[in-house]
Parts: sequence; C-alpha cells; structure tokens
Amino acid sequence: MNQKRFLMSILILLILGFSLFAEKVSEGIFAYKVGQFEVFVLVEAEREGNVAILIDVDEEILKNHIPETGFKHSTNAFLIKTSEQNILIDAGTGAGRSILEKIELLGLEKEEIDTILLTHLHFDHFGGLRTENDRNFPNAKIYLSKEELLQFTEVNPNQAAIETIELYSDNVVTFDANMLDEPHNELMPGIIPIANFGHTPGHTVFLVENNGEKLIIAGDFLHVPLVQFSNPDISATFDVDPVMAAFSRKQIIDYAAKNKIPIGGMHIVLPGIGNVISENELFNFIPLDF
Repeated sequence: MNQKRFLMSILILLILGFSLFAEKVSEGIFAYKVGQFEVFVLVEAEREGNVAILIDVDEEILKNHIPETGFKHSTNAFLIKTSEQNILIDAGTGAGRSILEKIELLGLEKEEIDTILLTHLHFDHFGGLRTENDRNFPNAKIYLSKEELLQFTEVNPNQAAIETIELYSDNVVTFDANMLDEPHNELMPGIIPIANFGHTPGHTVFLVENNGEKLIIAGDFLHVPLVQFSNPDISATFDVDPVMAAFSRKQIIDYAAKNKIPIGGMHIVLPGIGNVISENELFNFIPLDF
C-alpha cells in the first residue's frame, strides 16, 4: 500500500470509529478488550515468511505487496478471560513451553484453563494440548466442529490428531458451526462458532461478543496477510480445498469490513488483530496500534 492510500485508510478508520489500540503486556503477549472480556494474543513463534506457499500467485502482486526485505510469519493462540471461564482458542505446536509460559505470565495455572476451542486439527493448532502422553490442560473441555473431527479421525486419519483427541476423550465436545448468513447460535456465552470451511473441511472461526462489542478470531483463514487480504482469491498449499478456502476467506473478510468488526488470526504478526476496510471493492488490513 502506498503512503497516500495508507493515510486514506487511517482517515476512513477514524471516521468509522474503529477501535485502534491494543496493549503490549510483555514480549509476545498483547491485550485487547471485547466488552468485559479480556482477550490476549499469545505469540508462540515468529519466523521469516515464505511466499512459495501461495498458489499461482502473480509476480506483480508479490512485487506490490511483499517488501524486498521480506516479511514475518507468526504462530498465535488466543486466550479469553471472562467472569465465568478461561478460554483458549488453539494451542500452538507445543514447541518449548511458549503458550504455557505466557498463560502463567498472565497469572493463570494450566489447570485453570477450562475451555479450549479448536479452529481445526492441523498440528500447529493442537500440538500444544499435550506433552507426550500427558494433557497440558488437565481440566479443559475441548470443542471442535463435527466435520473436523470426522475428517481427521475417519475420512483422512491423522495419527497425531487421533492420539491427542483420545487423550482428552472424556472431555471432547463437538458442535455444528453456524453459517455466516444464517442466525447465529452461541456455543457458550459470548462465543459463536462460524463455519469457514476450505482450509480444512471443518475449519471454524469464532465470533466473540460482549456488551455490544465484537471480535472475529479467524484461525487460518489466511497465511500471508500482506497478499491475501487484498487478494482473497489466492489460496495456500496448506488449504485442503483451495477454491472453498478462497470463498470462505473472502466471505469472512467482507463480513468483518461491512460490520466494522476487528479480526484476528493465528498467522497475523503482532499484534495479531486489526481492522479491515473496503475501498473500491478492495480490502485493506490495518493492524491495531500498540
């Protein structure tokens, strides 16, 4: 985005009244509020990004969107503290103790995480649920969509996913995700699961709502934000169904823009959350200031 276009985007955000600020708690932890809910972006890892994962991307698009110095790729999880629950959305890979340590830095013990929502069953989202044969979150209920469980335990079995689900078997809850254009039913107070199929057959995004404020936590709806926000038709090699993934990506980005809802993702670099604006049928993503 050139400077003129960037300044225009900021002006539009201010006029529309978007929330623009997140707070850096410590390295790799960013705090945000949704009504009375406390939301924390937990960064497990940050590394150099790789445009080679994009499918059939035009070199001119890369030239226009990717700096010559390269870009960063992040692996995030989200923690939501409500008056009733401590909710973790995804759990990272489990490399080291990154997510666990960040949870402890926020004054919580792993036993106090009572709810874990999984966007999907790729390892960088569920690997942190276990250390060998031990649950990392012994008191947590695990929630995931019925389609996702079926895909990775029966249709196209993934042994690591199967073993992890079996480890939590007495505490696994499945759900039917809402369609974006249909009435939304809460999974629990303030949490609405929305189908965003394509990246995986049961990939789910979560709409968080409290006191009239909202946030979309969108998992792997994209992998290279610098390119895919403005070019949502471009999918990645990680997408099981690239065509469906592109449709779902555009749908959730458009929904966030039209409804002025901040959106966060597991592969968006710090602070992991931002606002989407639509300008001449093109989308721009403006990260929150922190």
